Amino acid sequence: MTSTERIFATPPSVKLGAVALIADGAARNFVLQLRAGRFHGFVVRQGADLFGYVDRCPHMGVPLAKELDDYLTPRGDLIACSWHSALFAIDTGLCVGGPCTGQRLTPWPVTVVDGTIVTA
Repeated sequence: MTSTERIFATPPSVKLGAVALIADGAARNFVLQLRAGRFHGFVVRQGADLFGYVDRCPHMGVPLAKELDDYLTPRGDLIACSWHSALFAIDTGLCVGGPCTGQRLTPWPVTVVDGTIVTA
């Protein structure tokens, strides 16, 4: 039996899909239903580099995107919270502007194995 409780981490080796699912300079939402509960995360792709984060703003604890996969600023250089305009560095998750400056997004470790994004 699976739980509907929200969880904030995933086990390693969960296959998310091909790297090609995420365009270079874009982000994609992933929702995983696990036995322990439902996980919400997103992955940002910058060239060969992938950065995964739990989809939860440290300011209010809400998901960052109001619209599916809409995690980046128009220039694509920062992660943006759609609710309160907090801005985060893509490579570190550090809030560099807005109501939670100095706080960080929770990392979600991901890697690539044979062209597939996998939780680490």
